[in-house]
Amino acid sequence: MNPLSLLMLGLAMSTDAFAAAIAKGAGLNRPGLTQALKIGAIFGIVEAITPVIGWLLGSLAAEQIDSYDHWIAFALLVGLGIHAIHGALTHNDTATEDVAKERSLWSTALTGLATSIDAMAVGVGLAFVDVNILVAALVIGACTFVMVTIGIMAGKALGNVFGRRAEIAGGIVLIAVGAIILYEHTLGAAV
Repeated sequence: MNPLSLLMLGLAMSTDAFAAAIAKGAGLNRPGLTQALKIGAIFGIVEAITPVIGWLLGSLAAEQIDSYDHWIAFALLVGLGIHAIHGALTHNDTATEDVAKERSLWSTALTGLATSIDAMAVGVGLAFVDVNILVAALVIGACTFVMVTIGIMAGKALGNVFGRRAEIAGGIVLIAVGAIILYEHTLGAAV
């Protein structure tokens, strides 16, 4: 696999994470570049690990992963979207910052996992291509890191302008990303 193909693969794998990052950035309370970089790193690491797992599973598990990966991603993203909407509607300003950070880390990790499940299936496919899986995983992780960092900062701008409405919209975007993944893997495959 040539370098341009690897870059294109990395960018393709980071699109769901980018959309989720915009939603996440809109829901955060004034995220700075450092926080955006941390969130980008979490997404990037998760996105880099999942294709390696898929590659290790190889062709034996390809059908099993492909048959339900979209349902897992859909359920996680819809759940996180509903959680974001609920949080915006019932926002409690007296909540401690530590609890908010803990929830944010958990939510970030789950969102990263949900948007990277398809990368596991891609990893299975990479087992049959002449590619160094570690290089491919690093490219996918790096692209995701950059795209998520940009997405968080773009979401911040939306959050600053629209406040809680942006957080609700972010929850709707997470649900929509989940629905798109489900559509592409079920109905979209039939077209």
